[in-house]
Amino acid sequence: MLRLTWVQPEDLLGHELHQAAQDGRDAAPVAARWRAAGGGEAPLRAGASAVPAPPPLRRLALDLLDELDTLPAPSAGDEPTELALIRARCPRWPAPPSTPAPPPGPARLEAAWLGRAVGCLLGKPVEKLPLHGIRELARAAGNWPLESWFTERGVPRGLLDAHPWNRRSAPTSLAENIDGMPEDDDLNYPLLNVLLLQRCGRGFSTADVARLWLAELPAGRTFTAERVAYGNLLAGVEPPDTARRRNPFREWIGALIRADVHGWTNPGDPAGAAEQAHRDAVLTHTANGVYAAMFTAAVIAEAATGASDIHTCLRTGLTVVPPGSRLARAVRHAVRLARTTADFDTVVDELHATHRAYHWVHAVPNTALIAAALTHADGDFGASVCRAVSGGLDTDSNGATAGSVAGLLAGGPAALPDRWTSPLKNRLATSVADFDGVGFDALAHLTQRETVRP
Repeated sequence: MLRLTWVQPEDLLGHELHQAAQDGRDAAPVAARWRAAGGGEAPLRAGASAVPAPPPLRRLALDLLDELDTLPAPSAGDEPTELALIRARCPRWPAPPSTPAPPPGPARLEAAWLGRAVGCLLGKPVEKLPLHGIRELARAAGNWPLESWFTERGVPRGLLDAHPWNRRSAPTSLAENIDGMPEDDDLNYPLLNVLLLQRCGRGFSTADVARLWLAELPAGRTFTAERVAYGNLLAGVEPPDTARRRNPFREWIGALIRADVHGWTNPGDPAGAAEQAHRDAVLTHTANGVYAAMFTAAVIAEAATGASDIHTCLRTGLTVVPPGSRLARAVRHAVRLARTTADFDTVVDELHATHRAYHWVHAVPNTALIAAALTHADGDFGASVCRAVSGGLDTDSNGATAGSVAGLLAGGPAALPDRWTSPLKNRLATSVADFDGVGFDALAHLTQRETVRP
């Protein structure tokens, strides 16, 4: 039986009820009808529940999803999605630079691409594992605090059975198995955005993003909000409604992992980077899901100048996020915590306790963890990716974003420790266009070309 993840109506309904609770909609009557009909909870970690719902319950789930989509969200006032409203709520929205910053050279961009790949690969084998499982596996291998690739060498069989590695990733991402950079959506989306700029330029529209996906992105390589939006496109739904229709993942992390290229190609212009990220993000996301992408793009745009430390970059990122939003509050809390707490495990434990109501892929806790990891590592590359991954949640995505920022700040491939970069063998696997097997040096040159294009 084919049990496609992230699209089953009964699972979408469970996730939408959680989303309603977070944005303040009164979903109690809908939840009561769902429970009375025999509906269950959304799966905690998997993308689909194990047992399909019977057809009548599935039809009810679709009807209830449509009903929930019509409920007004009290949070919308503080958390708008439209760019003009976001800007109006950001009192420190960055002005355009009076003098364009020098574009980052190929070496700096290669370090950013490599950093993204290293962080992603480090987090791949433990994706979906609970925090205590990640800690136990690393401790058993003598690798805690985390400072190297995960391995199962020396780990007791019982512990491996209790906390199995990510099924798809372990064959390519454990230390003993790494042979180049395997395919991952955290690298596919930056590749797509290089194509987007090549074909459409910086003035691309959200519809251009949609057309590119339909032409170049295999549907099976999408997940959560992107998979729902892709299905909406195929059903004839136009952006930005693709982000809203039956899409309970619209505030999850998917748009954040697409933001790097927008930052890399707008050095010193965080507002320009955020605006590009917004046009990309609203295909699939709303509110905090969009802010996470805008924040990340602005952080990276500041880092791309090579003139700011990580703390300045993070402060810059917050200027494009409504300060009253949940994401802004979470990032401010995470940064304060990381700056005042010596032990990073303590930082992580408090973040998990604070954000326990959110799904492990939601943008709010994951963006907070990335900000905390970067703050606590104070710009050090290895410490940045290790802290981001050791904090759990969406480990590969968090490691990728932290690695991108830290690699960019490092300035070039030679500044990244060889133990992190040599296993990648300057080779990236992907199903996007003609990029399979491409080197990170080649990607840096392609990206730099878009950075200097008028």
